[in-house]
Amino acid sequence: MDAIDRRIDEMLQSRSSELRSNKVPANDYSKEAAQSDDQKIRDHSLASDPKSNNPVADELKYTPADEARDVSERLNAYAIDAYGTDTAGAGLKDARPIDLVSSWKIAQKSSREFLTAEEDYLLAVIGLLAEQHRWDPRFFNDTTIAASNTWNDGTPANALSVINTLKVQKKLPYGGQVEASWVANAGQQLVGTVSDEYVQASAVQLSANVPLLRGAGMVAQEPLIQAERDVIYRARAFERFRRQLLVNIAGDYFQLVQVQSQIANQMRSLDSLRTFQTATQARVDAGRIRAFEVNIAANDVLNAEAALANLREQYILQLDRFKVRLGLQVSERVVIRPLALEIPTPDSTLDQATRAALEFRLDLQNTRDRVDDARRGVANAQNATLPALNVGTTALIITDPNKDIGGVNFSPQDSTVSGNATLSLPLDNEIERLNVRSATIALQQRERTLEQARDNVIVGVRSALRNIDLAAFSLKLAEQQVQINRRRLEEQLLKIDEVDAKQVVDSQNALLLAENRRDQAKTDLRNSILNYLLESDQLRVAPDGTFQPLPGMELTAAGNTTPGAGDPPPMGNPEQAAGAMRQDAPAKTPADPSAPKNP
Repeated sequence: MDAIDRRIDEMLQSRSSELRSNKVPANDYSKEAAQSDDQKIRDHSLASDPKSNNPVADELKYTPADEARDVSERLNAYAIDAYGTDTAGAGLKDARPIDLVSSWKIAQKSSREFLTAEEDYLLAVIGLLAEQHRWDPRFFNDTTIAASNTWNDGTPANALSVINTLKVQKKLPYGGQVEASWVANAGQQLVGTVSDEYVQASAVQLSANVPLLRGAGMVAQEPLIQAERDVIYRARAFERFRRQLLVNIAGDYFQLVQVQSQIANQMRSLDSLRTFQTATQARVDAGRIRAFEVNIAANDVLNAEAALANLREQYILQLDRFKVRLGLQVSERVVIRPLALEIPTPDSTLDQATRAALEFRLDLQNTRDRVDDARRGVANAQNATLPALNVGTTALIITDPNKDIGGVNFSPQDSTVSGNATLSLPLDNEIERLNVRSATIALQQRERTLEQARDNVIVGVRSALRNIDLAAFSLKLAEQQVQINRRRLEEQLLKIDEVDAKQVVDSQNALLLAENRRDQAKTDLRNSILNYLLESDQLRVAPDGTFQPLPGMELTAAGNTTPGAGDPPPMGNPEQAAGAMRQDAPAKTPADPSAPKNP
């Protein structure tokens, strides 16, 4: 063990030192230039020591940024590249507009998740086709060339023979197989160097071998049965995945739209805070209020600007991840166009939802059917403990043995028919009995897995249905909070001389928080309805990957119905209008009439 440890340490130190020192073999660039891309890939895949690109510290360079650079401009540049719009909010020519429906379609064409799931389905089908072919008649042709050299009383005798066997095999449905073969044998006997003899003969052989105990019955078809069932399982899993992907894509999309709304809310709040700061400064200059109150407004403007920058970065990150999920290039410019898919709230009880889930859930059906697989596994393991009793028969028809050149002149009177029966008693059956025990335990595990899966389905669908009511209730409260805080702010602005700056700023922040909660509640309600349809497996996906409405489900998809609606998050100066970000954007909060108007 000490010697092994030393060898392991030496290997670890050698590989680590090579990586740290960036010691890689010198490249033969002339040789690499002459190689094709395929050859380079093959050489790299066969290399036992693939090269590492890990420069040492002295080979790297770090360039400090200029402290005087305009960071805000860099942030705007990031946003332009991500949003696909210029600073004025106009869409760039190379930007790709994406809404909810198009995102579903794109995901079914280029999403890596979808392609992997689809390939898993195809692999199961390929496995079934291969197994089905094993049960079809299969043809084989074997050619054997043999040579020998023997001595008889010092006289050499050389022999050369060519044997060609053409045969066809067919598996029997309840075990065993039959085989028909044609054997052609051509041989030449060379005695010394002065004489030779050529012989050619052929034979037709029919044989069958059938088990009567071990391996007999439906156990013989186990690979075919399991392969066919696996395709069904994979078909269910693939369809279930398509539904999950639709819900996940919709969730990511709704989250992007929500952040768009938060950015619009934040810009409206920032716009109002800037206006209020200007009005406060004017009142301070007029001596109507104390000077420190303008600092309160200025501080909240700075906080709002920081929050806006954070929201923009959050949107950029979520947008990049969304593009990766859809299978798009991260560098591709896209514009997310809001499309609010409003699905009516389902009228269902907990019992109805539970029954639907237990009946329709495809993954639960797979789990239930795999219990049957485990039961068959126990029966098959028990069959393996039986003695092996096989019966076989062989019929051989040869050519005329009196002719050196037999050709195809078969001689039925020289045929041979034989039969046999073999009984093999297992004197050591310990492994087979252990396999029975193992299969029994596997069956118990599958049964417990089914019970747990059933309980999880019930818990999940009941929770999903309750979440719909919770989201609807939260949305109702959030809308009331928006109205309350909007009236509160309006009253304070009407009596601006009677309130201080902190109260107005607090009201602005409360309104912003209420608006964000309202938008979050809308997102939660949309997601909860889709999640309920998924949990109960009543969600249906069209062939192109889009949502397929059920009978009685009247959808409303609100798109860009107002001027400026559906525009991506604004990225220019905060003074630019942002209230038309979404079609359901609330009216702007009135500001001091003496303040300058927004463009």
